Amino acid sequence: MKYTRLTKQQLEELEQEFINFLATQSITGDEWQEIKANKPQVAEDEIDVFSDLVWEGVLAKVQYLENISEKQMHLFYLAEKEMKLISVKVMNPDIDLNTTIGFSWFKKNWQSDFVEYLTASKAYTEDKNLDKFQLIEQGAAITKGDLYQWFEKVIDA
Repeated sequence: MKYTRLTKQQLEELEQEFINFLATQSITGDEWQEIKANKPQVAEDEIDVFSDLVWEGVLAKVQYLENISEKQMHLFYLAEKEMKLISVKVMNPDIDLNTTIGFSWFKKNWQSDFVEYLTASKAYTEDKNLDKFQLIEQGAAITKGDLYQWFEKVIDA
C-alpha cells in the first residue's frame, strides 16, 4: 500500500464510489460478500487498492496545506514543480496559535518583533503525491490556502 487505508467512516461515505470500483473489476455485490466471508485477505487488498486510488485523486488536486502548532505555522503552496513554504514562528511564550486568543493576538501583532518569517521552496521528489502525503502524515491539513495567499501578498508588498 502506498498511502494509508481509508477509515471505516471514510469508506462508508464513499460507498457508491467503492461499488463502482468493484464493478470495474467485474465484482458484483454477491461476489463481494463471498470474498469478504471466504477470502478476507483479498477483500483487504481490494480496500487497500481503492484507498490508494482515492488518495491519488485527492493528492493530485490539493494545492495548499497548513500545519499549525502552538508556536509555528507552516503554510504550503503545492505548485506544479515545487513546494513553497511560508513559515511563521511566534516567540511570545504566552501565545498558543491553536487557541482563539492566541490567533487573535497573532492577527494584531504579526509585524511585531515576537514574530519571525521564513520562506523556502523545495523541488518534489520523483513522487509528487507521496511528498504531499508525507506532509499530511506529519499533521498538515488540506486548506483553500487563504492564510498562505494573505502572507504571500504581505511578503510581496
